[in-house]
Amino acid sequence: MSIARRAAVRAVFLITIVVAAMLVVLALHATGATAAAGGVPGVETPPPSETAPPGKALLVRGRALAPIDAPPAVKQVIRAANRIRAKPYVWGGGHGSWEARGYDCSGAVSYALHGGGLLDTPLVSGSMMRWEAPGPGRWITVYANAGHAYAVIAGLRWDTSGNTRGTGPRWHLETEARAGFAIRHPAGY
Repeated sequence: MSIARRAAVRAVFLITIVVAAMLVVLALHATGATAAAGGVPGVETPPPSETAPPGKALLVRGRALAPIDAPPAVKQVIRAANRIRAKPYVWGGGHGSWEARGYDCSGAVSYALHGGGLLDTPLVSGSMMRWEAPGPGRWITVYANAGHAYAVIAGLRWDTSGNTRGTGPRWHLETEARAGFAIRHPAGY
């Protein structure tokens, strides 16, 4: 066999192996094999480079990275919040429709919770004062009073109050509880 023919056979063999490996990866993804790695079938599991170490979310260039050990619903809440993290503050935003040009405080918290399947309809801040279970949660805590709402999700504050990046839904490192807020959490989280 000539050198050129052997090189061509080798190339075809390598291409066949690469294509077979790609088909296996696609088949595993399509069958929900992410569940074996702690994911949920049908729910995209972020690659390890897009997750934080266990216990607490990380803030990277304004985007939250979910802790690798967070429950799937918490990861989905963070993913949803990240989708609107650069939207402007708009009074009433997020209450008439989940998709809005901007969000107010309770609209942003509602949007994030809805993304994790924890809320069916948007709530105003006053309604959040009585939402779900009292007290802080392990992963998600909502702080609400008649005029404002924000949440602490996996150790990061999700709030519309202004900072150097402007007003609107943004992640913050500071998570101090403020006086005068009802403290609530979704059951189990």
